[in-house]
Amino acid sequence: MHRETRRLVLPILLSVMLPLMALASGGSSRTVPGGSATEAPQQSPEAQAIEHYNTGIMMRDRAWKLETKAEKAATDAERAKLEGKVGKQYARALREFESAVSLNPEFHQAYSSLGYAARKTGDYDKSVQAYDRALGLAPDYAEAIEYRAEAHLALGRLDDVKSAYMKLFEIDRKRADELMAAMKTWVGQRGSDPGDVSEAALREFGGWVEQREQIARQTASLSGQSREGW
Repeated sequence: MHRETRRLVLPILLSVMLPLMALASGGSSRTVPGGSATEAPQQSPEAQAIEHYNTGIMMRDRAWKLETKAEKAATDAERAKLEGKVGKQYARALREFESAVSLNPEFHQAYSSLGYAARKTGDYDKSVQAYDRALGLAPDYAEAIEYRAEAHLALGRLDDVKSAYMKLFEIDRKRADELMAAMKTWVGQRGSDPGDVSEAALREFGGWVEQREQIARQTASLSGQSREGW
């Protein structure tokens, strides 16, 4: 399931004074105007980075639409064909995000989107590295924290996943809940095939997930009661 997030408004100072531009966050927001070649014949690297970023977002959105079609495909052959197209769109998006960060190394949203596209193409190590860069620039960027944790989950780095969840639980409960859902799905899938994770580690992590889910429910209930009291 694709998760939409809050739009960010980020002031960017370019060689030509540009207005405030709403930038898409990680794997979620929409494209935004960043200036075209006709409007700015001599674009700064930052402006060019925004154009590459927005193109990447369009590629990612096309991949999302194709994924939805693949889920509804009537035959295995049709599904396989659509999934092939999905992979190509994510690969194109990845290249655009790479261009964006090469032009503007301070573009933390582009690093997060790069991490997302890399994860979708199966390059989890590259994905984690991109999220690391995003969080190096913006340590509390909740989207990157969550998605990096999902990459860690795929790699079986369970301690890193736990740390990410605890961080999100403090700063963004919605993101924490989304990561919880991903963790529960992962535990269910690994139950029949632990893969490179030991059975003992899987049991311990599964127990931790259950415990944290109970705590989350209790705190949500208490929060609701407090609001009713007010």
